[in-house]
Amino acid sequence: MTDLRASIFIDQLQPQTLAYIATWMRGTLPRLRMAAQIVEIAPGLDIEALTDTVLKSADVRAGLLVVERQFGTLQFHSHSTAEVHAGAAAILEALGQTMKDVATPKILASKLVTNVDDQHAFLMNRNKLGSMVIGGDSIYLLECQSAAYAILACNEAEKEADIKLIDMRMIGANGRLYLAGTEADVRNARNAAESALREAGAV
Repeated sequence: MTDLRASIFIDQLQPQTLAYIATWMRGTLPRLRMAAQIVEIAPGLDIEALTDTVLKSADVRAGLLVVERQFGTLQFHSHSTAEVHAGAAAILEALGQTMKDVATPKILASKLVTNVDDQHAFLMNRNKLGSMVIGGDSIYLLECQSAAYAILACNEAEKEADIKLIDMRMIGANGRLYLAGTEADVRNARNAAESALREAGAV
């Protein structure tokens, strides 16, 4: 039986979140403020059949299709919220499942680091794909499971706080998010990110 690890609806993709995923997205690029759905399943190869189901059931465009060691991830989007919902519903129907069967997110780590040292900023910047951490910035660090929930946390944090997206990993065993800004802004970002995950069922 397919394990539905995440089924995440995003009402409006935010600028930095969109720009970040566009750096490694191989499918059709979404536009700003588009609605999107992210689905993560196990076993990973099952995502191919579900992609076929979505693209034949709704007027959406696929941006990400990743099959890795254990999990498969699909991201699709549209200007029409109704079409995104239709694609998500087609997946549930194909699996014979409901949203109650979706694994709830887990917050594995959540940390604030204030007034980052220059050396620490340098080390983080060597591995980032987004903006730069500058010495003196404060940072918010999140690790979550399933990995796909990192994009939900990122998008909702960006709505509520003036932050820089440093890194966001939404593929694999765990998701990770690095956000930087003033101490007040990263606290607001943390609150928004964790609130979104709690609304999705995290405790």
